[in-house]
Amino acid sequence: MGRNTGEIVSHAGSEAMTKGVGQLKKSLFASIYKPPIDDGRPRSMVIKKAHNMIPPHIVAEAISTLHGDGVELRFSGPITPTEREYVEQYVLAKYPQYAALVEGEQFDLSSICIIEESTETVPDDKRKSPRGSLKSPRESATQFAGSNLPDLDRTQLEPSRLLDILTKKSSFPGSFISIPEIQAQNKVLKHCGLTDDEYLVLFTPTYRDAMVLVAESYPFFKGNYYLTILGEQDCIKEFAGYKESKVILAPETWLDLRIKGSQLSQYFRKKSKLKVKGLFSYPVFANGVHHSLHWVSEAHRSSWHVLLDATELVFGKDHLNLRLHRPDLVLCSIDNSHGQTSKITCLLVRKKSFDTSMP
Repeated sequence: MGRNTGEIVSHAGSEAMTKGVGQLKKSLFASIYKPPIDDGRPRSMVIKKAHNMIPPHIVAEAISTLHGDGVELRFSGPITPTEREYVEQYVLAKYPQYAALVEGEQFDLSSICIIEESTETVPDDKRKSPRGSLKSPRESATQFAGSNLPDLDRTQLEPSRLLDILTKKSSFPGSFISIPEIQAQNKVLKHCGLTDDEYLVLFTPTYRDAMVLVAESYPFFKGNYYLTILGEQDCIKEFAGYKESKVILAPETWLDLRIKGSQLSQYFRKKSKLKVKGLFSYPVFANGVHHSLHWVSEAHRSSWHVLLDATELVFGKDHLNLRLHRPDLVLCSIDNSHGQTSKITCLLVRKKSFDTSMP
C-alpha cells in the first residue's frame, strides 16, 4: 500500500514535470520568428511605405559622393540636416522609381523601405542595374557565335579613352556621379526620346573633345569609308585619313530628299566586300535647314554606322525624337550653369552598335 502510494506520487510528479517542460517549450518556440506562409505571390521587389528607413547602402553611396573621405569615417555621428537634404535630392535624381512614392507629399527618408524577399535565386549576370551594364567578354563571345544580330551591331571599338570611359561607366553605374550630372543625363535622354538602357551619355568640355573621342575609337582601317557632311569643324576625317580609310567630303545638298537618285543614296548602296562599310556623319540642322532623320535608317539598311550632329538645335525647344531611327552616335549640347563655359557637349553612344567589353 505504501509502495503504491509512493508510486502514485512519483507518477504524478513526473506528469507535472513533463507538463511544465512542455509549456516551457511552447513558450520558447512561440518567441521564435515564423516565416509567412507562401501564397504564391512574387516578392522579389516589394516596395512599402512607412517602416524603418531608406536602405543603408543608398545612404552610404550618397554620403560618399558628398564627402569622399570614406563612409566608415563619416558615420561616427548622426546625419546632419544638410546631409539629409542632399541624400533626398540624390535619391530622387538617381533613383526616379522612388518618385511615385513621394508624389504629392514631402520626401522623408524614413518613409521608404525596400524589402527584398526573392522566392527564387536570380543569377547576378541577369540582374539589371539602375544604370545598365555591359556583358562580360566571355558571354559576349558566346552570344556573338550563335547570334542573328546584323554585323553592324557587332563592330568593336578600338582601345582608347572612349572605350575606357564607356567600360568604367558601365561597370560602375553612377556610384560616384554628381547630382547635376545625373539630372543632365536624364534631361538629355528625355530630350532625344532615348533611354539609359540603350545609350550611354558622356560629357565633354568642347565639341572637338567629343569628336576626338569618336575619331580615336571608331575602327577606321584601309578599305572602309568615312562619309561626312559636317564641314570644316569635323576633325574625324583627319584620323580616318591617317588610318588609310577612304574619306568622302560630301556637300550639304546631298541631304535634299527631293533629289531623285541622290549621290548620297548611291554611296550608301555602293558594293563592298566589308560587312560594315564605315561611318556616316551629318548634321540634323545646319544653315537654318532641318535635315531628315530618314538618312539614319537608310544608312543602317546599307550597313553604315551613323553619327548625328544635333549641336545646333536649341536644347529643350527644338523637337528631337530619335526613338524610331536610333543613330549609333549622337552629339548635342546643353547649357552649363555650373561651369565657366556656357555650353557642354554631350556624346550619346548606342550600346547595341558597339561591343565595348574588353577583349
